[in-house]
Amino acid sequence: MVYLKSSFVFLLSVASIALATPVKRTVDQVKADIADISAKVTSLDNAITAFPLTGGSLLAALGIHNSAGALITTLQTATTDVVETGPLGEEDGAAVLASVQAFEPTIQHALVEIVTKKPAFQALPIGGLPALILQDLKSLKANTGAFSDALISTAPEDLVDTATNLRDGILAGFDPAIAAYS
Repeated sequence: MVYLKSSFVFLLSVASIALATPVKRTVDQVKADIADISAKVTSLDNAITAFPLTGGSLLAALGIHNSAGALITTLQTATTDVVETGPLGEEDGAAVLASVQAFEPTIQHALVEIVTKKPAFQALPIGGLPALILQDLKSLKANTGAFSDALISTAPEDLVDTATNLRDGILAGFDPAIAAYS
């Protein structure tokens, strides 16, 4: 009985040490996260673009909300992975920056489209949909900012200005959409 008790205590100790030890992420994980973000940005943009100006369905509108939620979760995970990876080397920093620059126009397109589609969302028989979209936009902006800040903090010094300008442009794109739904 004492042997079982001490074995159990040992296993709990090992498990708690393993859980308390931070896992070092890799640049490859960050690149995979960015690819996942890009795919989710494209999916969200496609869902918004496909939503008709009249006659849209509640199911399609909730699909847009679900796509936004999936993107928010991915941004949160990616932010953690970037922070835990630490400073990026020149080559990796340039590759990461180029990857984000590649999907920046898709973000901007989605933000313009969501404003264009506001009357269609308002016309749906559920009253709180514009408020839900506003909540999604605010959360997307906050999580995009956190992710961008993490990338900037790990970027090579010569890429910081370019990364900062990219972040600022993306975040500014949220402002008209947030204003439209406020």
